[in-house]
Amino acid sequence: MDTTEIIVLTFGAALVAFVLWFFFFGEREQGRARPDDAGVQRIKVTVKGGYSPDVIVLKKGVPAELEFYRDEASSCSEEVVFPDFGVSRRLPAFETTTVRLKPEREGEFTYTCGMSMMRGKLVVEG
Repeated sequence: MDTTEIIVLTFGAALVAFVLWFFFFGEREQGRARPDDAGVQRIKVTVKGGYSPDVIVLKKGVPAELEFYRDEASSCSEEVVFPDFGVSRRLPAFETTTVRLKPEREGEFTYTCGMSMMRGKLVVEG
């Protein structure tokens, strides 16, 4: 191997490490759902290249309404899927879509786009 090949391989390995760190260990934005007068916990989530916030904290046993505003037209973000809750919703571009859940057990639950490229996490506390 010559010097150019070593530089290219080193750069490629560093780039792969950065991408893995960014998507799996990077800083996450956390939001806590707030109860309204009717006892429903609510939170607004913006969808634009990802979910913001991408970590949502909910109380166990309290109905929740997650309001997803899709601020883009990318095909990846046109659906949100909560596999542990058996819920999937289409997200029309530049509109708000409400997803209703009732978290019955504590834990951490992943939600994704329809292609599983964008990820978020629900944290259900007792």
